[in-house]
Amino acid sequence: MKTNRLSRSMRIILIQLLILFFLTLSLCIKSRQAAAENVLPVQKESFIRWVDFTIPAEVMEKALRLDIDTCQDKHHLDWITLLAWLGARYGGDFSRFRQKDLEEAAARLSSGEAISAMTADMKYFPYYLEAYRAVLGGMVGYFRQEIDDPESSPESGKRIWVTKYGLKDFSPIAKGFPYSDYDDFGASRSYGFKRKHLGHDMMGQVGTPVIAVESGYVEALGWNRYGGWRIGIRSFDRKRYYYYAHLRKNYPYQSELKVGSAVTAGDVIGYLGRTGYSDTENTNNIDTPHLHFGLQLIFDESQKEGNNEIWIDCYEIVKFLQMNQSQVIKVDGTKEWRRVYRQDDSAVPPIKRL
Repeated sequence: MKTNRLSRSMRIILIQLLILFFLTLSLCIKSRQAAAENVLPVQKESFIRWVDFTIPAEVMEKALRLDIDTCQDKHHLDWITLLAWLGARYGGDFSRFRQKDLEEAAARLSSGEAISAMTADMKYFPYYLEAYRAVLGGMVGYFRQEIDDPESSPESGKRIWVTKYGLKDFSPIAKGFPYSDYDDFGASRSYGFKRKHLGHDMMGQVGTPVIAVESGYVEALGWNRYGGWRIGIRSFDRKRYYYYAHLRKNYPYQSELKVGSAVTAGDVIGYLGRTGYSDTENTNNIDTPHLHFGLQLIFDESQKEGNNEIWIDCYEIVKFLQMNQSQVIKVDGTKEWRRVYRQDDSAVPPIKRL
């Protein structure tokens, strides 16, 4: 009996030792895996996380002119490539801009030199090219536009369609409507909580027609406690989100506008006002009537909302777009305006147009 008891006890001890051995082995394997993970490089997300856009309107205009003038040449000068080359050369500081630098880049590209050769020693050229293309990518290209028929009298109202190459985007304010502005990006705001102003304010008269800067889809429409009645339009390449806020009380938008609508650059989308700074819809709590115009860049969908949002200073862009303002006319018997000359942008789907 004593022998049986001992043998039974020994078996129990052996089983416990085996369990302890396997637990120790498992912990060792896991610790080795953890150590290996700490040694091996972690795959980082590769999208851009910040853009400081400081290109002056005059420099954009110079680059645009070179692009348009060479659009049918053997060596077409892409304006964004020119600007990215300058950005890489200046480290993004365009206070260093010199006309001779732009002329040098244009001459080298016109001679057939490859941009890869020109930027071989520019480590950050790919960054500036991607960043500037995200900001300016939808602005220039071929499009069709209505013009007055040159063979008919102006009174006839007859129009024809022509194909053009050039600036497709428009100023956010319609032609003939006065406004004032200054560079207020980053200024302090305190309603709700202390924060920086991430847009550009354009002061004007209530009811001034607000224009779609770029073609895209309406992604947001309705009330926001900060922006009041507002519209959010996403570019078709999904890189840009245009935000138009503080729209007119009672009649903020075009009647046809809804979430999902496709709009064409130059369309009237809403009307300047002073709504916002209230949890109660349709409230005028803004002292000075103005359009808050914002431009957000989105390289990854995780940047759309939250702490990773990228809003850029668009003061110089607004100044640049003054060269292309949409001409509008009042629609009789309504509170609405519409554009005079239609534009056909091939990027806009043929259905759902405003």
